[in-house]
This record gives sequence, structure tokens and C-alpha cells, in this order.
Amino acid sequence: MEYKILLPERRGGLLLVTINRPESLNALNTAFFDEMDHLLDSEACEPGLSAMIITGAGKAFVAGADIAEMVNKTPEEAEAFSLRGQNTFRGFSMVEVPVIAAINGFALGGGLELALACDFRIASSSAKFGQPEVNLGLIPGYAGTQRLPRLIGMGDALFMLTTGEMITAADALRIGLVQKVTEPEQLMDEVFRIADVIASRGPDAVKLVKFVARQGYQVSLAQGSQLEAQSFGQLFGKQGTEGMKAFLEKRKPQW
Repeated sequence: MEYKILLPERRGGLLLVTINRPESLNALNTAFFDEMDHLLDSEACEPGLSAMIITGAGKAFVAGADIAEMVNKTPEEAEAFSLRGQNTFRGFSMVEVPVIAAINGFALGGGLELALACDFRIASSSAKFGQPEVNLGLIPGYAGTQRLPRLIGMGDALFMLTTGEMITAADALRIGLVQKVTEPEQLMDEVFRIADVIASRGPDAVKLVKFVARQGYQVSLAQGSQLEAQSFGQLFGKQGTEGMKAFLEKRKPQW
């Protein structure tokens, strides 16, 4: 597939994906979802991948969905557009390795929902966050009403969802919306550093811990704990044993 919106770049075990519609602040449209679906089924499944990073070109991460494309939709078409985006973002959880949002600027509406679908979020201190759909008489359509309360709690989520107000990167860090904030010029260096740290860990363990954490979040504590025990056992006699031997022998593990 020829990408016109996404700029995927493989850097060793890292897949960097830049959303490149700066003239529209990287607004999400049908073409974006087509390209992202293809990328998730191809590049994101390639062997040797240790992490995937998503960022935006220009001054925005993603400033929302493309209103010009949505404005004339019927209720049925709008529902289908919502389900389309939900399905694409759900695909991030299916990527075996961590998916990191590098939030370089505005993350609003569908852009924040995209960031929420990633495994964790690193932000520039100049980034702004919000779910402004109520300003348009709408609600989020890409599972923002579901992921946001689960991530930051109902009170902070409903504050953002009902006021439509933007919050700063500092406030996003305070409420747990992002995991780290950097100076703008240091954002990508820090994200690459984190990706390198992940790449240095046991690759099977990284994949399994993402799988177990995400699956366990959707079931009871007892069921999740059972899945953890099974996965814990799977690593013995494999990379887990090598990691423990390397620790005892004071050497780097050979994954």
C-alpha cells in the first residue's frame, strides 16, 4: 500500500509512525483509518519489532476527527464511522509490542482517543489535551467515553468530557493521563530512550506482560491472576531462565 497520510519508518526494532496531515492538524479521516488498518496488519506484525511509536507532524499530535468529512453524515453513517475508528484503535492492543504515543502538540477529540488506545503516553510540555466534542453538540465516538474513565477515574474523565475544556501537559501528568512530560525539543529523544530500554528487556516477557495486563483488565482478578501464573510459567526454560542465569552470573542476558 502507498501511504499518503502515515509515514512509517523502521529503525532497527523500532517502528516510528508519523501522522502527516499538518495542514489539517493531522485530523483523522477515512483514508487515515484505511492506512492505519493496513499498517497494523503488515509493518506492525514484522519480526524483530520491539516497540511502536506514534506521533504527529507539525504542531499537533492529532487535533481531532475531520469535521469536514463528518458534517453531512446521516445518523447511520456516523455510527458506522464511529465503529470504524473504534475497530482501528482496538487494533493497537493486538500489536504484540508496546505502542507509545509521543504527544508533540494538540491531542484533542479523536486525537486524544488515539492516544488513549496506545499502551502509554509521553508528552511535550507544550501539548494540550481535551475531549471537546460537547462543544459541537456531540460525544466522543472512538471509545473515549470508555477508555478515559478507566484510565484517569470517573471524576476527572467526566470533567473533561462534559466541559470540553483543554488541559495542560502538567495537568495530564497529575491525573495520570500521560506517564511523562519533557521539554518539546527533548520529546523524541526521550521516547527513543524509553523504546531502547524496552528493547533491552526480555522480548517474550515484554510481549507477554502487555498481553496479560490487557487481557486481565477485562476479566475478574481471579481469572487475570490465573492467566498471569500460566504466562509466568511459560517463560521458564526459555528467556526467563536465561535472564535469571545471567543475573546470577553477573553478565548480560543473551535473548
